[in-house]
Amino acid sequence: MHLKLEKSLSLHTIEAYGADLEKLIQFLILTSSKHSPATLDLLSLQAYIKWIAELGMSDRSQARIISGIRAFYRYCLQEDITKNDPTTLLAAPKLKKTLPDTLTFEEIEDIIAQVDLSRPEGARNKAILETLYSCGLRVSELITLRRSHIYNEIGFLRVIGKGNKERLVPIGKDALKCIQIYLSEIRVHQEEKKGFEDFLFINRRGKGLSRVMVFYIIKELAQKAGISKNISPHTFRHSFATHLVEGGADLRAVQEMLGHESITTTEIYTHLDKNFLRETLRKYHPGFK
Repeated sequence: MHLKLEKSLSLHTIEAYGADLEKLIQFLILTSSKHSPATLDLLSLQAYIKWIAELGMSDRSQARIISGIRAFYRYCLQEDITKNDPTTLLAAPKLKKTLPDTLTFEEIEDIIAQVDLSRPEGARNKAILETLYSCGLRVSELITLRRSHIYNEIGFLRVIGKGNKERLVPIGKDALKCIQIYLSEIRVHQEEKKGFEDFLFINRRGKGLSRVMVFYIIKELAQKAGISKNISPHTFRHSFATHLVEGGADLRAVQEMLGHESITTTEIYTHLDKNFLRETLRKYHPGFK
């Protein structure tokens, strides 16, 4: 309830925090360590991190677990469950900054061209891909889009992002056209389950799409297009941002459209194309030859 009401975290994030704490409890049971939050010490936590590393858990997963434990102890201190925070000196593995795979505009068009429009789900899938690339949405934002949040007259979507934060995102005419074709030609013939009437994208059973389903749709189409890159729904978001930055878009505007809380998160897209950086210097720096 603390994470939901006070921190405004999504159900998905809350479940991940709970699962990570459950792993710590399993470790304490396995090692017969009878600890409460108030008695757990740094050495026990270090032994736990060593244990999950030996199980083969990646550095990124270890860092996420440590972050969750730290959040738990901030809550414990706030609620006077404990007087000390054993995570203060708990070191997290250093993560290498990896640049995500991006798609060229031609590759995105090739993927969209693989959609079989003769099938009932074809119009929906094309609308999904066009919306992902046109708006740079997270997959969680896509599957929770509402029909009532589409403002055709001004060309914007109202998007519910991380922490239930709302933002208005422009949407292109092609994407809007695909959505309208899906709604008017396919969706009108589908049965909608109670509670999903306003969801934009639904499955054949009349319920909302899952993140996994969108992932599989994109994977299958990418394979048909002969693209061997590591592709996910997030690849469309990365490509959206990369193409904007490479085209000279203002970083603050990109930050606003992506719904990034910090500009530093958006700045990763300035590192994706070294030729773009060199051209920017050549164009705007008087001393750069």
